[in-house]
Amino acid sequence: MAPATGRPRPGRGPDRPTDRARPPESGKAPILAPRRHDVAPSSTEPHPLLPETVRRIDTLVAQAQADGRAPSLIIGVLRGGRLIHVATAGETPVPDPDLQYRIGSISKTMTAVLLLRQRDEGRLDLDDPLERHLPGTPLGTLRLRQLLSHVGGLQREPDGDWWERSAGSDLDTLLAGLTPDKLAHPPHHTFHYSNLAYGLLGAVLERVTGQPWWELVRERLLEPLGMTRTSYQATEPFARGYVVHPWHGTLREEPRTDTGAMAPAGQLWASTRDLARWAAFLADPDPRVLAPATLAEMCTPAAIADLDSWTAGYGLGLELHRVGDRVYVGHGGSMPGYVATLSVHRPSGTGVVGFANAYGFRTGALSPLGRQVLTTVLDLEPAPAVRPWRPAAAPPPPEIAELTGRWWWMGRELEVSWDPETDELVWTPLIPPGAVPWRFGRDATGRWRGRSGMNDGEVLTARRDATGAVTALDIATFVFTRDPDGD
Repeated sequence: MAPATGRPRPGRGPDRPTDRARPPESGKAPILAPRRHDVAPSSTEPHPLLPETVRRIDTLVAQAQADGRAPSLIIGVLRGGRLIHVATAGETPVPDPDLQYRIGSISKTMTAVLLLRQRDEGRLDLDDPLERHLPGTPLGTLRLRQLLSHVGGLQREPDGDWWERSAGSDLDTLLAGLTPDKLAHPPHHTFHYSNLAYGLLGAVLERVTGQPWWELVRERLLEPLGMTRTSYQATEPFARGYVVHPWHGTLREEPRTDTGAMAPAGQLWASTRDLARWAAFLADPDPRVLAPATLAEMCTPAAIADLDSWTAGYGLGLELHRVGDRVYVGHGGSMPGYVATLSVHRPSGTGVVGFANAYGFRTGALSPLGRQVLTTVLDLEPAPAVRPWRPAAAPPPPEIAELTGRWWWMGRELEVSWDPETDELVWTPLIPPGAVPWRFGRDATGRWRGRSGMNDGEVLTARRDATGAVTALDIATFVFTRDPDGD
């Protein structure tokens, strides 16, 4: 199959635009205090960060730029869907929230969202074999779900020269190299990160929809979310990418490639402001783009990436990192000349995005810095987790009211109340104190079905006597009665 006609060609647009600052001849830029680009809050926007939080973030960014020898480094903090703080360091070029960098593998998160949307629309199933959508593929028994979560065992890279730094090949060439010996591990045996897997998933999307991958990204993701500074090829103004010489600190500019059929694994460019919009979507999705329940499914661990410590895993297209008692969702990215990071704490709607324009960032990937900044914000300024109580405008209908009150099971007492804002039944165990409530909502058939905890997905049934009065509540054969001595 020839390359999709909607995909931009290499060299489109200016080949060598002028950066805002040329590399200093000595290769050593002075260490500068980070610049901040706070967004002035309105009455409806999240409150800006406190001065102490800002000071700590700025110190982390300045130190990371100096230690990592990044020509340009930018970190943005978002909360409640808004970019509330930006810290920068370096001056090659001077970082700015609207300056583009390459996002690398963060592109995979967009490929995954597109694939899950096709699943929701009934065009594919995650358990489909690859053969169903790419007939004749020697590894056609691999499942889409396995490729999404990097447990298919597929080797990390496609055949040929390093795809990130060379002219991209078309899908026919990519598929021609997909022979049975390209399995590094048996399918579903272990987590093994595979860029090749996402090239294949992009091809599946194109076959299923009849549209080029980039066209799908632009029409179904970027335009609805207002991401006007995200593009297939670099668009002015953008930061050039470099390799920093290890011994004398000079800069070598890296090529800006069109990765062809591998584009779904890492092609895209974005500004900090745009990447913050994408992070805000991952924290609280726009249902026009993807159903919130589907995004929650993407955030469910499908593989553990570090079996020794169990702190890193992978969902369906998303990296998962446990830091203390929190889980961060997102992805890291790198391409020659660039590193990128995106991490969000979904319960609080807080996130961090960032870029640096040096491949082989001396202190490692940028993602640890992103998570460190995110943890700093959450530790110093935890988002309000308590929803203010508001009186109900009216009592619940009788069929709900009769389910509320005190219930007992095996000597344990629970309170069932109604949440009028979500139309859910909230089950609160009274012992132990502070136990997390169970929540039940009505499904499409009108049945009460669990939405959290051990009863997630389980059906709640009311048992009635001859008069129709509710005598007990049954959850998966666990029967709750009004009387602690009830049977």
